[in-house]
Order: sequence, then structure tokens, then C-alpha cells
Amino acid sequence: MDRLFHDLHAYCEAHSTPPSALLHALERETHLKTLAPQMMSGHLQGQFLQLLSNLMRPRRILEIGTFTGYATLCLAAGLAPEGELHTIEANPEVVYLARKYFALAGYTERIQLHVGKAETIIPQLPGTFDLVLIDAGKRDYADHYDLVIDRVVPGGLLLADNVLWSGKVLDENPDTDTQILQAFNQKIQADPRVDNLLLPLRDGLMLMRKREEG
Repeated sequence: MDRLFHDLHAYCEAHSTPPSALLHALERETHLKTLAPQMMSGHLQGQFLQLLSNLMRPRRILEIGTFTGYATLCLAAGLAPEGELHTIEANPEVVYLARKYFALAGYTERIQLHVGKAETIIPQLPGTFDLVLIDAGKRDYADHYDLVIDRVVPGGLLLADNVLWSGKVLDENPDTDTQILQAFNQKIQADPRVDNLLLPLRDGLMLMRKREEG
């Protein structure tokens, strides 16, 4: 099954728009210079995020968990002409790569990179968001969701990455991290404020649309 999944993933990548030369360079440098390059979104998921953003043309995007900025760049590609993206990274040791590629992409003025804890930074950010990606510490997913759900415009999108946790969400005796993600998935499923779809894309991507008011 693992071989089949790997082959299907490769087939999907081969039949999807290839990443730009800049994204390819960022992926390569991430593998060369970080200890956990698997944390990067990568080609297939990045293309999905870019397509969503291009369809929405959001004015304001929030990303929780920058890492080296691959998903950030994919999301930023669909920004409206006056749009801006705020991204939050707790680990100061990796943001130099993100800043380098934001500059190379010409997004220095449109991407605001905040270094620190999301629970401290989010309340300080003004306004609402059209699109939110949650992809930081898995134990904080529920808290991050609670911080942003009321800041998302009606009809806006939220996404949460890694919610299948390498298939561990199906374990009969799950470990603590898995239990936390199971609880998060159940929380979203039960929330009447959103319509949701859990996609088996990469390590699981929860897609949520904020329901219209009234």
C-alpha cells in the first residue's frame, strides 16, 4: 500500500503544473539546510494552495507556521493587487530562508513575517482574514482555530495541515499527539460555523469554509 501511495503521489505530481524555478530552489535549499525538510508543503500541496488562492484572490491571508516559506509563497501568488499576507513562525532559526525567498519573489512589502508565538501575535494583528492556513504545533491547533475563527470573513476559508498524522488517527490505541489531532478533527466536524472537507492530500488537509451569517 505504501508503494502504491508513493507511485500515485508521483503520478499526481507528474500531471500537475510544475513548481516555479524559485520554489524548486527553495525546496532544494530546505533539504540541504534544515533538519526536518518534510515539514515543507512541497509540490502537490503547494500547487493546491496556490490554486485555491488564485481562485479566491484574497485581500488578507494569515498563515500560522511559516517554516521556510514554501506554502507562504504559494498562497501569496493569489493575493489581490492590494492584498497582504501575515505569516507566523515560532522557530527563529529557519526564518532566514523564508526571508531570502520572499525577497527573491518580490514579496518583501506584501508578506509580513512575525517571529514568535501565534497566541501572542494573532491578537495583535488588525482586521479580518479571507484565508487562513494552520500549520504549526499540532498540540496548539484547537487554540489557534479558536483564535482565528471569528476573524475569518463569512465565506472565507481555513485550512489545517497534517490532520491525518501519517494515518495514526485510525489507531485504536493512539498516542497523545494523535489523540489531540483526533479531538481537533472532531471539533471541526461538530462546529456549526463551518462546512468542512477532510482531504487525504499529503498528510491530510482539513478544508473549512466559514458559513455566511444570518
